[in-house]
This record gives sequence, C-alpha cells and structure tokens, in this order.
Amino acid sequence: MGNISEKVEAASAEITSKSPPSSETTPKKLKPCCACPETKKVRDACIIENGEENCQHLIEAHKECMRSMGFNI
Repeated sequence: MGNISEKVEAASAEITSKSPPSSETTPKKLKPCCACPETKKVRDACIIENGEENCQHLIEAHKECMRSMGFNI
C-alpha cells in the first residue's frame, strides 16, 4: 500500500510532468476551492505529515496550477 511519503513523491512527479490546461479547456467561473484538486490534495497531505517548510515544491506546484487556471496567486 505504501506510505504517504511515497504517494506524495509519486503524485508530485505526476503533477510536474503534466502540462497546464489550455484556455480552451479551462471552465468559466471555477471557484478557487475546486481548482487543481490533484495538487491541492498532495500539498495538503504533505503539509500535515511533514510541515509547510518541507513541502515548498508542492506548494509552488499548486500555485502554478492555480495560475494556469486563471487565478491571481
């Protein structure tokens, strides 16, 4: 089943390998809480387990995803 660190690392690698969605596929009026659920979940799990200071790469990946969805982060 693996531990959370392995899952975080695998999800982080998957997230960074994905290209941001184009503006054609970005839904209109998306709420910030609903945008980028895959990066948000991994980021939150890392922060809970390891502390914010140890998860900066995931925090930045989530911010980048949010920016790609049109949010001013």
